Amino acid sequence: MQPIGERLREARMRQGVDLTEVEVATKIRAKYLRAMENDEFSMLPGSTYVKSFLRTYAEYLGLDAQLLVEEFRAQHEPRGEGEVQSLAPPTRASPTRDRRGPVGGPPFGPGTLAILAVLLVLGILAVIGLASGGGGDGKKQAANPAGRAKKHRGGKAKAKRHAATPTAIPRTAKLKVIPADTTYICVDDGRGTKLFEGTISSSQSFRSKHLRINMGRSSATLYLNGKRVSYPRTSAAVGLAFSRTGRVTPLAPGDRPCA
Repeated sequence: MQPIGERLREARMRQGVDLTEVEVATKIRAKYLRAMENDEFSMLPGSTYVKSFLRTYAEYLGLDAQLLVEEFRAQHEPRGEGEVQSLAPPTRASPTRDRRGPVGGPPFGPGTLAILAVLLVLGILAVIGLASGGGGDGKKQAANPAGRAKKHRGGKAKAKRHAATPTAIPRTAKLKVIPADTTYICVDDGRGTKLFEGTISSSQSFRSKHLRINMGRSSATLYLNGKRVSYPRTSAAVGLAFSRTGRVTPLAPGDRPCA
């Protein structure tokens, strides 16, 4: 019997058709057409593609496509593949069984049933826990209204205590003197101990529990513990006393330091 590929090639050459024209017309790549003409069917992707390409190519050349496909099956297709396809059992379910419904147990495996049982138990436990937890809280709240009121009053009293706590008093009074121009000052610790006497042209700071200052001019700016001090501005000398609580007291001429 003449090989399949030889018959394909002779038919194509009798019609004077090039492989390129066949490729365009059949959409089969030229290398696969050439492989079929050389009986090199193993170069094609698989027997299914071989039969499809062989049928298309034979019909294009006007040959008996079914005869060539049958010859390919007989000569080149593995025996096992044809047997598996022919002996494969039908996949349709038994109609008698469908009408009667399931005879055996449910369509679940033992593992699936075990998982469903565990989930069911967990759901029941969760519902019981939520119910008992919510009821317990409600009972505690209903049984102890006096405790809630006492706690509320205690919170209010604590807030009042915090609000009534006075601001911490500094341990010393810190006085900062910033002169507008050269100014004479005398500063002591309030008990006669002199801390400074002389003229200043830049800011000076002094620290003690009590401070007294005698200024020749009232043009200087004073800060006590970081807060600006407001005092009368006059053309005469000025005397002031300071405490660590922030109190500022004017001094009479005889009570001023270095007077």
